[in-house]
Amino acid sequence: MSVETVTLGCRLNFAESDTIARLGPANEDWVVVNSCAVTGEAVRQTRQAIWRAHRRRPNAKILVTGCAAELEPAPFEAMPGVARVVGNARKLTALAPNDAMTPVAAGLMSKVKSFVAVQTGCDHRCTFCAIWKARGPSRSLPFEAIRDAIAQEIDRGAKEIVLTGVDITDYAGGLGSLCQQLLAAEPRLKRLRLSSLDSVEIDDALHELIATEQRLMPHFHLSLQAGDDMILKRMKRRHSRADAVRTVQRIKAARADATIGADLIAGFPTETEDMALNTLKLLDDCDVVAAHIFPFSPRPDTPAARMPQLDRELVKGRAARLRAAAASRRSRWLAGLVGSTQPILVEGENQGHTDHFAPVALHGAERGQSGLARIVAHNDEQLTAVWA
Repeated sequence: MSVETVTLGCRLNFAESDTIARLGPANEDWVVVNSCAVTGEAVRQTRQAIWRAHRRRPNAKILVTGCAAELEPAPFEAMPGVARVVGNARKLTALAPNDAMTPVAAGLMSKVKSFVAVQTGCDHRCTFCAIWKARGPSRSLPFEAIRDAIAQEIDRGAKEIVLTGVDITDYAGGLGSLCQQLLAAEPRLKRLRLSSLDSVEIDDALHELIATEQRLMPHFHLSLQAGDDMILKRMKRRHSRADAVRTVQRIKAARADATIGADLIAGFPTETEDMALNTLKLLDDCDVVAAHIFPFSPRPDTPAARMPQLDRELVKGRAARLRAAAASRRSRWLAGLVGSTQPILVEGENQGHTDHFAPVALHGAERGQSGLARIVAHNDEQLTAVWA
């Protein structure tokens, strides 16, 4: 008997899945599928995960939760093996006996790297997105709860904490101030990493931390979405192309070794070839070395779904071109690290990351081990290192 979790989508989902499993009954057989609805492909993968879980464990009861379950519950309720479909508001206590109190911040149990939720929901209305419907308005967790959750994760052996949420730069009082307080309150916190950031919301306190605090890991993943001003306007984003470039310049001026990741959408409705090329050029202009590329997928009942759509093959082609360019930039970045010495945290069997979030294979390394390693080789996916 056990509670198994299958998690799709964002890091917030991973943090929440751990809480569901931790509060769930030990004497019942459940599979929890924590779904994502950010794209049509994510919803399709959720359905596949449910089918696989039912084939693999036909006697287990399946709980479907998360954003896809919130937005489109009926199709999941009809699937074989599904016992319950629960929306985001009740997901954490869905399997808890006696309406147990829910931890307001949750990490991944017994992991070297733990995700801790600081916020959920979103107050913005990007035209392509339905997550604000699934998650509700922005709500920040109290500092004391976040601090205590981090302390619990460190007690369990976590070496790195990743702050996560739907829109963490919208944290009440400022994300930078929160990070300053956490680093001051918990001296055992040696590695603090941030999940996806909205570039227009990065506050002065966070920029100050980037410049002065070595415990803040120097990789910053930005929700950029596009590199063309007209497309950004039609997406109802709150930054311009120039704003994005300036944000990256400011980050790199504060910490020269900082690396940049980005979310980008290819083939948004009305996108012309010139507009698509502006997004392609943004990879260079923002020095992106870790890109998440999404072919545009119309979400039901969103403004973007009602805009003139591009041919699906054109969308796929533009996404493939963007991915190829991003992969080339990433490969050059990894190649440039060969011969250098980098701080490494080993997170799994012979696998880890540098502070700049480059994946590393390190033979004979023990989980949780950290230190300086010499980079001796690379391929398109990762570095190979030996302890220095």
